[in-house]
Amino acid sequence: MDGSVLDTWYPDPELIEGEAAVGLESGSHRLGANHLPARLLQLVRIDEDRMVEQVAVRTTIADLNQPPIDAHDVYLRLHLLSHRIVRPLELNMEGVLEHLLPVVWTNKGPCLPDNFEFVRAALRTRGLIHVYGIERLPRMVDYVVPSGVSIAEAERVRLGAYLAPGTSVMREGYVSYNAGTLGATRVEGRLSSSVVIEGGTDVGLSSTIMAVRNGGHNRTPLHIGANCVLRTSSGLIGIEMGNNCNLGVNVMLEPDSMIHDQHSGDDIPAIELSGRSGWSVKNEPGFSIPVLRWA
Repeated sequence: MDGSVLDTWYPDPELIEGEAAVGLESGSHRLGANHLPARLLQLVRIDEDRMVEQVAVRTTIADLNQPPIDAHDVYLRLHLLSHRIVRPLELNMEGVLEHLLPVVWTNKGPCLPDNFEFVRAALRTRGLIHVYGIERLPRMVDYVVPSGVSIAEAERVRLGAYLAPGTSVMREGYVSYNAGTLGATRVEGRLSSSVVIEGGTDVGLSSTIMAVRNGGHNRTPLHIGANCVLRTSSGLIGIEMGNNCNLGVNVMLEPDSMIHDQHSGDDIPAIELSGRSGWSVKNEPGFSIPVLRWA
């Protein structure tokens, strides 16, 4: 009721190209009843228990290369990603979290945290209240259910994740916004925002792929190639993989991590591997640091 935007749902977002896109201006405006189909008109109402007003809006983004301007703009970009209309890292997501509020996500809809205990008492008249979390981003499946994917635990995939057909996110897997898979993959580890992985790659249990922060909530993009394997409890922080790479159990690589190159006999920083294909790094007996071998 104070004007805060808790969320926005876009059931059918689309890209406008060619002459139809000329002269577009970014922004959102409220829609009247005559602009809505009957199935959506019934959603426009006041929810007194949650102290929110549900309104209809039309949001336009004139240039996806420009940063978002408000919460409606952010939610449209998140929907474009999860609907697989645009790919991660192909649009500007700079500062998206600064436009969003922390929200109490419940089975009765989003609520403000500050007055939630008062709201909870009102909502109890409508049955048991389940709180899924308190954060800026909601679960993807509450807004978008992409075809051809498997998600074992809904809370672990954020709105704005891009999951290619054939992707399986296992129970311990996690995919953040502006991140995801470009081909059929198995994800049982963690993908931070700004991470994309190609098809055929297996992200093992408790493994981590993290793009480094470059200011605020923004991260430097990180790419993982095709047919790679990250084994249990392994991880990459700020290091990219080419194709056909293998990271062994419990091997965590940062740019300044030292590894032993079995081919040259030298110890080298892990950043020298970034983006290259056909390598394997794992712990081996007799070596104090992980060992690099080339295919």
